[in-house]
Amino acid sequence: MRKVIFLLFYCSMLISGHAATTGWQTAKQLKAELVSEYQQVTPGQTVRLALHFVPDDHWHTYWQNPGDSGLATSLNWQLPDGVTVGDIQWPAPHAIAVPPLVNYGFEGGTVLLSDLSIAADYASDTIDIQLQADWLVCEEVCIPAEAQFSLTLPVGRDAILAQEYSALFSQAQQQLPQPLNISGQFDTSGGAFSAVIDWQQPTEISAFFVAATELVDHAATQQISQQGAQLLLQQPLNTYFSGVDDQIELVLVSADTAYSVQLTKSGQLAGNGKTAAEILVTQGQQSSTALWLILLMAATGGLILNLMPCVFPVLSLKALSIAANSTQQAQQKRDALFYSAGVILSFVALALLLITLRAAGAAIGWGFQLQSPYMVALLVYLLFALGLSLSGVVQFGLGLMNTGGALTAAKGSKGSFFTGVLAVIVASPCTAPFMGSALGYAVTQSAPVALLVFAALGLGMALPFLLLAFVPGFARLLPKPGAWMDTLKQVLAYPLYLSAVWLLWVYGRQAGVDAQALLLIGLVCVAGACWLWGRKQLAQAGRVGAGIAVLLVLLALALPLVAPQPAAPQAQNGDTQHWQPWSAATLKQLREHGKPVLVNMTADWCITCLVNERVALNTDSSKAALALYDVTYLKGDWTLRDSAITEYLRLYQRDGVPLYVLYWPGQPPQVLPQILTPDTLPQTLARLSSQP
Repeated sequence: MRKVIFLLFYCSMLISGHAATTGWQTAKQLKAELVSEYQQVTPGQTVRLALHFVPDDHWHTYWQNPGDSGLATSLNWQLPDGVTVGDIQWPAPHAIAVPPLVNYGFEGGTVLLSDLSIAADYASDTIDIQLQADWLVCEEVCIPAEAQFSLTLPVGRDAILAQEYSALFSQAQQQLPQPLNISGQFDTSGGAFSAVIDWQQPTEISAFFVAATELVDHAATQQISQQGAQLLLQQPLNTYFSGVDDQIELVLVSADTAYSVQLTKSGQLAGNGKTAAEILVTQGQQSSTALWLILLMAATGGLILNLMPCVFPVLSLKALSIAANSTQQAQQKRDALFYSAGVILSFVALALLLITLRAAGAAIGWGFQLQSPYMVALLVYLLFALGLSLSGVVQFGLGLMNTGGALTAAKGSKGSFFTGVLAVIVASPCTAPFMGSALGYAVTQSAPVALLVFAALGLGMALPFLLLAFVPGFARLLPKPGAWMDTLKQVLAYPLYLSAVWLLWVYGRQAGVDAQALLLIGLVCVAGACWLWGRKQLAQAGRVGAGIAVLLVLLALALPLVAPQPAAPQAQNGDTQHWQPWSAATLKQLREHGKPVLVNMTADWCITCLVNERVALNTDSSKAALALYDVTYLKGDWTLRDSAITEYLRLYQRDGVPLYVLYWPGQPPQVLPQILTPDTLPQTLARLSSQP
């Protein structure tokens, strides 16, 4: 009796073993089988089924988005009541180039998994599964095929695993993209698919695949970069793009892993502060730039900064001091070192303040101190007072302007240090070539790396004075001190007066004409205080005069505090037909309609910005080019603090103005140089218009 029972059990195992697969069916250039993970199932169980493809060498099948051509495999199931099947679980695809097209699919053996769910109250002894599969297999030619698969699974008390197929299912599971529960959004404005994803994974992404068909131009170059904790992606839209669902699947591929991410159409994620038009990656490649090259760029930018007009008035003070000490090499070297220390430490201090404020949630960037009208007012007072000192009204005794050479070493070093501090403060309105990229890189890195980049910027700015002090060949170029220096000192007062006038204009743009009038009264108070203090230095005024001078200074400092609240700068009437105010919503709308757009991020205190507008953007040739190509010109004003503009700058790895971005339909955004020439804009538009 026991032998009979054992024989029946053995026979049932053989039958159920055969039931785990349909066996191979052969079609042209491909064979396929349907396999069950279990050879016996139970009610309430979920079982994985695998459609196993093995094409001939060099032949391939297709992913759910087949790419520019091809056809995705489709499965049509017939199942008994109480049994359901899920969607295909697609493995990570490969890009298959068929010039000039690119398809998404699979070469070699491929397993398409599906989950079979059995109801808990399923009462039948078997599950009869019928499947019709339709696929396309291609090499240089494509062959459509279909096949019918029948599989019967016995239903029993215990589930029995089909162990001979465990390796197949394990391999198929490994080929599936790993699902990530992270947030991401995408946009289709401006002729391109763009996505931004919160990314904390240590792996580097080499390619991505969108599951939606006719969304991207599959043969076009993908742009992939990581900025901080964000992964930025972009690829031009498909020629046949007509629309897309609000949620799509995206597969990210690294060297050894694939990930699956669900993206939401931009605007659907509430409260993240980003808009569709600002999902950009054109400058993302800078994140992978070698640190030594970034430091070299920062030092070069600092060196060129010495030639910018906003820095020259203060540097003239240092040049005057060096000329006065040209015969005293020890003093000259000491002054150069203290000046360099003032410059470098000031850059580092600004970086620390920038990092701290950003960590506290403030949206600020390079030049943020000049976004404060009160800080601008203080600089107006300071430059005006320094000019009066050079004109002989007063001597401040810090060694900045004293050309007599009779100062102590301590006073001279102290004066050199604070000259470096002042040079950095007034350097903010100017942005030199290489400087913007270096600063943008710095603010996306850790605090130590950011501080190192800012220190390199300061070293570059201080380099000319170090060379003059420590390299004999440069030092011999300095003229000997003489009577001519007193005349030069008085002449150099006028660049300081002009700088004060420029900052006074900036203050008026920030705070209005009424506040500007109060600041002019403050300048009169500063002039009176300097005159009284100068008389005291000459022993022509006593303590009363000195007390009045102090009161006048206090009054001057108080006047900006009681000035009217600053108003947003208004566009000049003459420019209203030439440009429109920038906003994220305006840019998004224009790009969605396929309009070419030029974005200019500027500020009234940015001299580089004002020069570029005068010589390159507001010229007749540039206006004609904008009209010829129907380009909408948007200008963002960062004169006062604007968090939306700060975020926009950050997405292009910039930390200050100017920033010029040209959007051309079907092309990635073009970032123009920070220093523009009269031909930059017309030539760029002509080049973009000639591209397909």
